[in-house]
Amino acid sequence: MSITVIKPGLLSSFQDLGRYGHQHLGVPVGGAMDSRAHRLANLLAGNPENEATLEVTLVGPVLRFDAPGCIAISGAHLSPTLNKAPIPNNRPLIVRAGDTLAFGARTAGLRAYIAWNGGIELPSVLDSRSTYLRGGFGGYHGRALQKGDVLNMLDALDKHVLNDLEQELWKIKVYLPAVLGLVPRAAIRVMRGAHTSLFTDASIADFFAGDYRVSPLSERMGYRLQGPQLSLKSSTQLLSEATSFGSIQVPADGNPIILMADRQTTGGYAKIGHVATVDLPLIAQAMPGETLRFAEIALAQAQQLDGQREEAFGRLHQALAPLRALFER
Repeated sequence: MSITVIKPGLLSSFQDLGRYGHQHLGVPVGGAMDSRAHRLANLLAGNPENEATLEVTLVGPVLRFDAPGCIAISGAHLSPTLNKAPIPNNRPLIVRAGDTLAFGARTAGLRAYIAWNGGIELPSVLDSRSTYLRGGFGGYHGRALQKGDVLNMLDALDKHVLNDLEQELWKIKVYLPAVLGLVPRAAIRVMRGAHTSLFTDASIADFFAGDYRVSPLSERMGYRLQGPQLSLKSSTQLLSEATSFGSIQVPADGNPIILMADRQTTGGYAKIGHVATVDLPLIAQAMPGETLRFAEIALAQAQQLDGQREEAFGRLHQALAPLRALFER
């Protein structure tokens, strides 16, 4: 009941929905950068949404299965193959002992998520199995995968029923609502916050009208942007406060930073706005060098969009009840 890592990929680490309730101790929330794709992969593999998935970045790993199982891949399109034959994203797929999963050229996005039916054996650290790379804990030995690692699957499928199960899985129709797909947008939706009024009117106008390039220095902690520089009306000293996923802080150099999954727990830089939760996956899937634009929306609009996304997840969960029933036989 194991999986052997033949090649680790560029950066492959296990993530769930995050480590909540410990920021006051200096422990970041972390978790999947694209929680939408993470949740989707789990649902398609017949798992609870918070089961740990393998987050792979740009260059995917090569994995050999030593026992049969069911997987699903969501998020970025990284040309996945099983035994060198192309396989689709967003479908439950049967793998057999001896099969090899690999990835090829990127066609869209940056991060893909692999879910295994039943999950992978990982320790829970502070109520989460997410890997915190800087802290060296959580996930698989607190680090990204390395060549030769052996991952233990919690459940293995009966090899005698694989063919029948595979046929039954292919009969299940998966209709993916647009709000749950990897759909590009002309502009990332942003809300004003308590600090927005501290910036000059010209800076606020530039932020919502300008083009910002994703810096090569961007990573899981934050996305650094290069574009129109932003300035405060006066050099105001702010008290440090808790940070949140999607806050856009502006340090002294005037270049915005979008705080991401592994953000620091507190920060004292002024924040020009906050990305609507529904659009955070678009940023997580943006490549260095790509251009982002921003559009202002109200809090009520952001809440409505978030509600629509959760309703779509609820409908998908209900629609996939026959899939989960197959694994319960």
